[in-house]
This record gives sequence, structure tokens and C-alpha cells, in this order.
Amino acid sequence: MQASVDNLIDRLVAPSFSRIGYALRSPGFEPLPRLDGRTVVLTGPTSGIGKAAAAGFAELGASLVLVGRNRGRLEAVVRELDLGSYRIEVADLSSLSDVRALADRLDASMVDVLVHNAGAMFAEHGRTSDGIERTLALNLVGPYLLTERLLLDGLTADARVVLVSSGGMYAARVSLEDQRRADGYRPALAYARAKRGQVVLVEAWTSRYPAGPSFHAMHPGWVDTPGVETSLPRFRQLAGPALRTPAEGADTILWLAGAGEPVAEPGGFWLDRRRRATHRIPRTRESEDERADFILGLAGLAGIGHA
Repeated sequence: MQASVDNLIDRLVAPSFSRIGYALRSPGFEPLPRLDGRTVVLTGPTSGIGKAAAAGFAELGASLVLVGRNRGRLEAVVRELDLGSYRIEVADLSSLSDVRALADRLDASMVDVLVHNAGAMFAEHGRTSDGIERTLALNLVGPYLLTERLLLDGLTADARVVLVSSGGMYAARVSLEDQRRADGYRPALAYARAKRGQVVLVEAWTSRYPAGPSFHAMHPGWVDTPGVETSLPRFRQLAGPALRTPAEGADTILWLAGAGEPVAEPGGFWLDRRRRATHRIPRTRESEDERADFILGLAGLAGIGHA
């Protein structure tokens, strides 16, 4: 697709995020690169985009480490999909102790790709046993802590870290605010802030590790998943056939794991294999001081002594 047409679709938002955007762009996609001999750690692989990503990684020859909080559901995915080489790790990514234990069990030097896909939008306000609001804990603090631990433990410069973000982040400023009052809790805002935080985090990591690993955030588009059905039933009803399949949503995850020159410059936010702008409205931009405060606050929530 010509860049001018792609830019036009991108500005229109709905066609870009829907399956229309994928249908228009995908005919120009090159075959996904093989991942034989590479180890991929994938969180949230039991349904939706994560399950499609697991199937895709297996087809490309990767060895998978499947991370989820329910062993039965992980084993069900293994039975359903032809995964080849795999390993199951049970961990609740919203629990700091679980994340630390998971990091201890992983050999950071053997991780080629780390995909932070696990996430959720919670309808009601709640906090984890660590006292962190659940949306923030699962979507942001857990991925931050796991990545920081693997970086400390020897994640190599050739490794790639991919965070599955959301187009919802375009409407939010970065914030670690916990909407404490039940009557003031807005699930979509909490989710959008966490996803904006993922994008800021990718940029911060890229600045801190210029020689690698490479860090990327991506937007899968509007995908018909069990999470959307549960959290956004009205949106799913209205969007209907315009929603992407999980495999279409997972495509850019698979591509980022093995692509060459297009991702030579890390720190991007990607949709349909192309780097996209990280802001659409001026009010979402953060200052350097706000960014630094955010990283320090995130390190504090994760219980680590550096950012």
C-alpha cells in the first residue's frame, strides 16, 4: 500500500483500527520471518490475541515459554495447539511476588523475545495484595518488574521486548493515579493510562539501553476477543463485523519478534507493521520531568531501587 493511502487511513482511526485497515495493508506484507532456535516468553497465551500469537510463534519454529495464572488453561492451549517445543510457567502477572519468582525461574540469557500480552480491563475498582490498583498492576507494573529483573539477570542486547498496548492510549496522559473511590472509578480511563504508560516505558527503556535489547509497543487494532466481549460488550455489538480476528491482531507481534531492517530503530509504537505516531492530541504529551517522575513512581510501585 502506498504510504499516502496508509496515512489517510491512519488519520481516519476507525478504518485503520478495524479489519478494514488490516485487509488493505496486509496484501503488501512479506512472509513472517522464521524463528527456529529462538525462545519466546509469551504472557497471556490462553485466549484471544495471546492464543493466536502462541499458534503463530509455534508455526514459525520458536520455542515457547507460556506464562499464565491458570495451569489448567495453559495445558488446554498446549493440547489444542501444535506447539512443538514449549514450557509452562504459572504466575499471576499482577502479583509482585509471582513476578519475582517467575524471573528467578527464567534464564534471562536464553530469552530471545519477551512478549507482554497479558492484560485486562476491570469493571470494578480493586487492589492486589500488594496494594496496587489491579489494572495498573497487571498491565504495567508486572511487565515493568519482569523486564527489569531480566535486564538485571542478563537479557542480551539481541533480545526483543514487545508490549501489547492499545489505541485507547491515544486518549490518555501518562499517570500512576489510583482512582480510589468506587464511585469515581472509570475502567476505560484506568486501562488507557496503563497502556499509555507502556508506550512511555518503551521509550524510556530505549533511551536507557541504546545498544539493545530493542523495545517496542504495538497496537493490535480492534480485535474480537473474550476480553472485549466481557469488558466492552456495547462496543463489540456496535463494531461487529469490523472487528479483527485474533490472528490479524497478533500479526505485528510475530513480525516484531523477527523482522530485520524495519525495526532496526527501536522504541516505536506499531500498527500493521508500520511505526505510528504516539500522540494524536497535544494534551496527552508529557514533559521530561513528568516522564522521569513516572519512571521513578513505577520503580517504587514495583519495589525496585532503580529506574
